[in-house]
Order: sequence, then structure tokens, then C-alpha cells
Amino acid sequence: MVENIQRVAQEIEAAQLTSAAELEQFRIAYIGRKGAIAALFDDLKSVAPEQRRQVGQELNQLKNRAQTRFDEAQEQLANANTGSEAENAFDFTLPPIPNTLGTRHPLSLVRAEIVRIFERIGFNVADGPEIEDDWHNFTALNFPENHPAREMQDTFFLSEDRDKLLRTHTSNVQVRLMENNQPPLRSIMPGRVYRNEAISARAHMVFQQVEGLYVNKGVSFKDLKETLYYFAKEMFGQDTKIRFRPSFFPFTEPSAEIDISCLICKGEGCNICKQSGWVEIGGAGMVDPNVLSNCGIDPEVYSGFAFGMGIERITMLRYQIRDLRLFTENDVRFLRQFKGVI
Repeated sequence: MVENIQRVAQEIEAAQLTSAAELEQFRIAYIGRKGAIAALFDDLKSVAPEQRRQVGQELNQLKNRAQTRFDEAQEQLANANTGSEAENAFDFTLPPIPNTLGTRHPLSLVRAEIVRIFERIGFNVADGPEIEDDWHNFTALNFPENHPAREMQDTFFLSEDRDKLLRTHTSNVQVRLMENNQPPLRSIMPGRVYRNEAISARAHMVFQQVEGLYVNKGVSFKDLKETLYYFAKEMFGQDTKIRFRPSFFPFTEPSAEIDISCLICKGEGCNICKQSGWVEIGGAGMVDPNVLSNCGIDPEVYSGFAFGMGIERITMLRYQIRDLRLFTENDVRFLRQFKGVI
């Protein structure tokens, strides 16, 4: 394992990053989810327990070094491309755009609809900070220090000690809610989250989530399923099919991923559903007793469920949009389609 880490470190230092193509090749080979560093993290489970902490630290250092090389080369390349060509890029012969009334953004429309649906069954809205600390984003949610599960979410860290970061999910609001209130708790948490992801038709580095939490005496998995069945049919229509697949999340046990039948291709297969006919809209599960204990709630008395969904994914299905990047490009031709939509 150590030899593999050293080999990858040498490759990172020796890589030539003088063009956009070389930069993208470097990102895919080392920083991406299927790159060499991610493969090393997958192999961490095979390391002897007494060595796992040290090897994990070396892997984190390797990942940081690869990211630093990528960022520095990207900045140098951007600076090299600025100049007279960029200054003259605007075409002054284009016709002016007349003043027109704007429209509500589709993400705002769907977020408001999500809030209305859950308010009808007793959920209120909770909010929290987007700049978070390690405890509320990871540790309180059952992510042990140096645990490989932390690598499931590529994080934007804001401090050298990795204690300040941009939140990777709105679960931090759940922690703060449980720390400052006693059950019963029934809330949803919509908001922006940040992950170091490659931007594509299906993923973005900045996106919106809505998470939900219900903690009380006697809460069961049946309550979770009925809540999500209700939401899916209210949002997408009474004919919508929904399924639960077993999964793993550190903060819930048991855990499941939530799929609905693809509304874009009607189950025939497309790029959004990866030709499967089903689209994942989120994850869910029963709140792990350790999480309740970390937040000062007695797991012997109370139980609860939690879920999380991507608002962009729901919006794509609701309005049959095939490319997630349209939400952030501010193309008025796209936004005008939602004029008059309530």
C-alpha cells in the first residue's frame, strides 16, 4: 500500500500540466471519483487496523497535494489565456435586449412546492449555516475521524485543520435542531450544499438539497415509507411508482435509496435514468442511535427517520429537463419557459 502511495505521488509531481487537455486528463486520473487516489482509498480497508490511521493520513496528504497541483496549474493556464483576445470577445454589433419582466426560477418553484407538500403533513422549515464545522457536518453524524466514508463526499475545506468547510449536505441542520430542541421534532431543511464534483448533465459542485427529520416515540420505518410515498405522489402524480433499495449511510440504520419511475422517458431509458427507467431522488433511513446520543437525545426512549433529496433532480423530473447545467447558466431562453408557472 505504501509503495502504491509513493508511486502515485511521484506520478503527480511529474505530470505535465501545460494545456487544458493535460489538466483534464490529470483530474480524471487522480482527483476524480474513479481516479488512482479514490482507488487507494477503496483499498484502505485491506490495511491492518493498527496501520490504518497512518495510511489514511498519508492518503489525505496525497489527495491534498494532487488538488493543489491541479488548482495551481488551472490558475496559471487561466492567466495565460487572458489578454487582448478576451477583451475583444464581446460583439458590439449584437442587437440590444429589451427590458422584459422576469420569471421565477424553476428551482424556486419546486422548492416552494416541496415546502407546501410537507407542511400539509406537519413538517416545518429549519435552516442553518452553509459554512460549517467538522462536528456538525461529519462527526456528530457518525463519521469517525479518518473513516473512508468521509471520502464519499468530496469536501471544500476552508481551513488547514479541515475543521471549517462548506457543508456537503443539510444534515448539519438536523444536528443543530436535535442539539437545541427536545422531541417531538418534525422538520425539513432545504438549502444549498457544496461538493467538489465534476460538472456534467447530472452533477454540479453547487446544488440544493431538502432533508427531513422526524424524531418522536415509536417512529418506525413504515412511517418513513408512508411519508415518502405521499410526497412522491403529490409532487409527480398519483401514477408515480416508487421503490426502496437497501443502501448504507453512516447516520442511518437501516438505510435505503429512493427511486421513482423516470418521468422523462416513461421507463424506456434515457441519459437521466442511465437507461434503467428509474431515477434516484435521494436517500433515507432510521436515525442511527449513535447520532441521537451525540445530539443529546436518549435512543432508548426516542427513534426517528431522516431523508434527503436533490431539488435539482426533482425539478428535472417535474419539468422533464435533461441537463442540470441549465439551472445555473442564466440562459433567458430557458428561463422564459417558466413564465406564468405557479
